[in-house]
Amino acid sequence: MSGPERYEIPPERLGRWLERWADEHAPVERTEIRPGLVTFTGAEGAVLEADPPFPPFAGATGVRDGFYPQPLLDHAARERVVGVILVRLGGHAAGVFAGRRLVASKVGRRNVHGRHSAGGSSQKRFERRREGQARVALDDAAGVAARVLLEHRRDLDAIVLGGDRRALATVLEDIRLRPLKQLVVAERVLDVPDPRLAVLRRTPDAFLATILRPR
Repeated sequence: MSGPERYEIPPERLGRWLERWADEHAPVERTEIRPGLVTFTGAEGAVLEADPPFPPFAGATGVRDGFYPQPLLDHAARERVVGVILVRLGGHAAGVFAGRRLVASKVGRRNVHGRHSAGGSSQKRFERRREGQARVALDDAAGVAARVLLEHRRDLDAIVLGGDRRALATVLEDIRLRPLKQLVVAERVLDVPDPRLAVLRRTPDAFLATILRPR
């Protein structure tokens, strides 16, 4: 059974997408703007929820009669300097984007063995070795993130995360990244494959998008 509809729309296409929805569900009766959500209510109870990138919402909050998308469009289109940290066990990447342009980056890998299926003392030795490899890999990921992002700390508007949530939580606890924690956008963690430069370059498609949910 499929879940509810969900669309990730980049800033360049957002206005046209909203206009089409408004035409299909005219007349749009009201627009409700909250700090992290914009809701449009159309005819016959049709509703469209929009999660803007980089909450809280920058425009004025409240309820307005009719179709009022401009504050959402302005917020989504604003050019920001965004840091990105991608982590999976064995691979990591960090970058800084000015809009969609990647201005600084570093990608790294560390070998972390998969889980051992056998039992007994050999499994325990294997798990200890694997835990040691994971610690080294995550420490390396934190070091790369610190080197890339701290240099741009004064310019950063936000930091976006992607990859494995547990690995990311460990990396963010590193003392070197404490000056950046207040910039982390916790609401979205990007679902990415093994972090490589090509994967890092594609992340603006996700972190600049507005998430739309018709219902």
